[in-house]
Amino acid sequence: MRRIGCIFAMSVMVWALAAGQASGSTALHQARGGDALSETLPNGPADTLASAFSAACKHDVSAFTDFLTTSSSAAYRGLPPNQQIGLLKRFVQLEDPGQPLRSTDASGGIVLRCETPRITAEIRLGTARIDENVAFVPVSLTKDRKVDFGMVRASSGWKVFSLGLVVLDIPQLTAEWTRQAMEDRENEAITAMRDIARALDTYRKAFEKLPDALSQLGPAPKNGISPDTAGLLDSQLAQGQAGGYSIRYRILPSDDEERHSSGFELAATPKEYGKSGVRSFFLDYTGTLRGGDKQGAPATAGDPPVDTTSQ
Repeated sequence: MRRIGCIFAMSVMVWALAAGQASGSTALHQARGGDALSETLPNGPADTLASAFSAACKHDVSAFTDFLTTSSSAAYRGLPPNQQIGLLKRFVQLEDPGQPLRSTDASGGIVLRCETPRITAEIRLGTARIDENVAFVPVSLTKDRKVDFGMVRASSGWKVFSLGLVVLDIPQLTAEWTRQAMEDRENEAITAMRDIARALDTYRKAFEKLPDALSQLGPAPKNGISPDTAGLLDSQLAQGQAGGYSIRYRILPSDDEERHSSGFELAATPKEYGKSGVRSFFLDYTGTLRGGDKQGAPATAGDPPVDTTSQ
């Protein structure tokens, strides 16, 4: 997608909610008489959580499963591969797989760096607070945001079960992330239609006509642009493809084109209705975006305008 990390809107919301409740988890442990113990020893809650972050950093689905509770592990294994990877991306808030590098700070806390080709994230794990079979590990991804990860002691070791007081309910979170991903693809389709419309206007001004097909707007060869390869769009958009959407281009009939020299229509429909997107979109020479839930059918000029003020 065009925005790195836009797919992480739900994870940021979860982290923010957890951060707001972190103080509540501290009070809960104090009320129950929990001890503030240093648990960064091998196989302790902080050590185990660091290993879970390492697995997520590497996009190691098999290893990450070992750090979940029995029910979460079963739910996670049942997800499609792309959703399994998607959860790992959100866990470390990084798009690309990376190389985890582990060290300790001056106070003995665990520091995990996840180095990807584009960015490096630093994750700091503090001292775990343990109360019988439950532990909370403070984790910092940024200087001003610290969240308690909840760990529970099982027969096979410590397992991740919450972010603050937000229980790690994988099926529910997956449904929310799927919805967010669909919204991102819809927004990507809208952006693509706007880009194509601008390219069509540029083409018309340069060659005094509209192209017969979007492919004529595609990348130009080294010897320069031409009406057949204008170099105005990348190869994907020139094929009418934008993420989970297909975009159809049509020149208006000649009688309309005489009145509107830029007469054209663009219609974007989800490739898989309900999975790659829900809404269909329509954009023409007037610049007004229209559309809605068409059950996978193309949107038309008769559909209501789409509000994009919040996008």
